[in-house]
Amino acid sequence: QVQLVESGGDLVQPGGSLRLSCAASGFILDYYAIGWFRQVPGKEREGVSCLKTVDGATYYADSVKGRFTISRDSANNILYLQMTSLKPEDTGVYYCAVDILPLQLTCLRPSAYDDWGQGTQVTVSS
Repeated sequence: QVQLVESGGDLVQPGGSLRLSCAASGFILDYYAIGWFRQVPGKEREGVSCLKTVDGATYYADSVKGRFTISRDSANNILYLQMTSLKPEDTGVYYCAVDILPLQLTCLRPSAYDDWGQGTQVTVSS
């Protein structure tokens, strides 16, 4: 059974930095997509950043380009999201997810993903 556990969420001031981690277990795949998503109450879950293992390509939402970096430790099955220059609008619950059949081109659509973690809260406020 696939399990994804996020950690690293915290309360930070605008302009600060934070690194989120996602520990993955329960699956063995050569090619898949894995990504970070966030959700604010009353709004749809949105794609933040994702990675395709077939070629190592990464994708970012326009709102986080230049500020966030996605990476992975493939040996230990850990996905990271390094967030810098945080803004209040970055506030939300952040989830990691795995798409085991990565047919989408940009891997940022939440509906394509099969397995989700429980989420970790990120709050950016002064």
